Amino acid sequence: MGFVVLHMEKAHGSDSGTTAHIERFIIPKNADPTRTHLNRKLIEYPDGIKDRSAAVQRRLEEAGLTRKIGSNQVRAIRINVSGTHEDMKRIEEEGRLDEWCADNLKYFADTFGKENIVAAHLHRDEETPHIHVTLVPIVKGERKRRKREEQTKKRYRKKPTDTVRLCADDIMTRLKLKSYQDTYAEAMAKYGLQRGIDGSKARHKSTQQYYRDIQKLADNLKAEVVDLQQQKEMAREELRRAKKEIQTEKLKGAATTAAANIAESVGSLFGSNKVKTLERENTALHREVADHEETIEALQDRIQTMQADHSREIREMQQRHGREIADKDTRHKQEISFLKTVIARAAAWFPYFREMLRIENLCRLVGFDERQTATLVKGKPLEYAGELYSEEHGRKFTTEKAGFQVLKDPTDGTRLVLAIDRKPIAEWFKEQFEKLRQNIHRPMQPQRKGRGVKLFTISLYLDSFIDFLARTNSIDSFPVICSIAISIISRWFFPLLISADSASALPDEYFSPNFHNADIFSFSSNKIRALPNTITLWK
Repeated sequence: MGFVVLHMEKAHGSDSGTTAHIERFIIPKNADPTRTHLNRKLIEYPDGIKDRSAAVQRRLEEAGLTRKIGSNQVRAIRINVSGTHEDMKRIEEEGRLDEWCADNLKYFADTFGKENIVAAHLHRDEETPHIHVTLVPIVKGERKRRKREEQTKKRYRKKPTDTVRLCADDIMTRLKLKSYQDTYAEAMAKYGLQRGIDGSKARHKSTQQYYRDIQKLADNLKAEVVDLQQQKEMAREELRRAKKEIQTEKLKGAATTAAANIAESVGSLFGSNKVKTLERENTALHREVADHEETIEALQDRIQTMQADHSREIREMQQRHGREIADKDTRHKQEISFLKTVIARAAAWFPYFREMLRIENLCRLVGFDERQTATLVKGKPLEYAGELYSEEHGRKFTTEKAGFQVLKDPTDGTRLVLAIDRKPIAEWFKEQFEKLRQNIHRPMQPQRKGRGVKLFTISLYLDSFIDFLARTNSIDSFPVICSIAISIISRWFFPLLISADSASALPDEYFSPNFHNADIFSFSSNKIRALPNTITLWK
């Protein structure tokens, strides 16, 4: 039993590049041109609409949107649906591909609205049959920000809750994406396809990455071809050099033949022994020329053999690379399918298997190392003191020596929770954050009367010093020693001089336990000049 493939991603801008790919205005390298005619357009465009991009624009114009579409706003969502390669080939061979396409269109029309599905294309010229669906994210209902806006002082004009909006974020929330995977798998179950593993780390390989891999392989083949061409040029140079030598020997042979003929004529007149000698030398030269010609023919045969071998090696190399890529892809898919099956069986046999995986990720996210995580996952208690990270609040909280353990959720027996001192860690994080928030905004306590004189003197000097800095309007050019003095005085004496009413004028970071003296240096001159207004003299 194979797995379904449902991949959704936001399209930015006009998305013309994807349109060219889907409409096959440009034939990609991974497509078989001999099968492109098998591709089909599952949704016909309205009159006057020529391509996918125009269909998206038509839907936006007819949707009745009241807000202006932003330049960076998502206008369409790309959806790619398919299945495991072997299962899609089986569906194609069984003649159920049309039925599979119809069920896909029905699912997306029921899920997102038929009017929002503006394009759907079936591709059969690539390795695995698949469908490209284009969704225009037109939604209804109240905006997510409305509740937050109502809590602020600003008041916005109320709008009807059923007003149509263009919002891809409402469609692609984490919970909705998970729901799509579940419902789509249920719709495709009749074809022997099932949902992938929930929470799997496997990711869809983009078309751009696939093309980059193909280009890298092509570059390697080009480098090998260039090397073979260089070897071919060297062989041709050797052949030219041999031909030149043979041509020289032929000229020598012609001259020798002419001399022999003259000598023969002279010898017939004088009958000398020198003529016979010339004849022998001439015969030897002819024999040498014949040997050189044989050598040339052998070199030519060798070059032709080398060329044929090079061509055959290139073809074999290309075929070998193709087989290796196909084998690796097949093995990868088999391994993924096997692992998914094993994990699915483990999850079925062990009810808390998925929960233990989730707890493991939570432990690592909080800040536990491998050894501590292993201890907690095994169900053993752990004592820990240090910092713990909260993803919800985006900060770390410090804990003294506390006991940690993985326990059953008291509200849901099928779930596990990470507990600190037998309290769920999520509740502990909320308590710590609430304490921090209350500490930031707590009023300052009055000081003992016995310190009134010293506080009055310190505050008077501080008030005068800051007022001098403000009147000189040159605090930015003071030496570092002035900044250090300001930081020390502000750090140790401001809490003694600030009343409950004036404390609200200082930034919340000042009262944070993580505040350091060095943070004073980040105050601008304008903030420092405003500090005398917050000082209450203890008289």
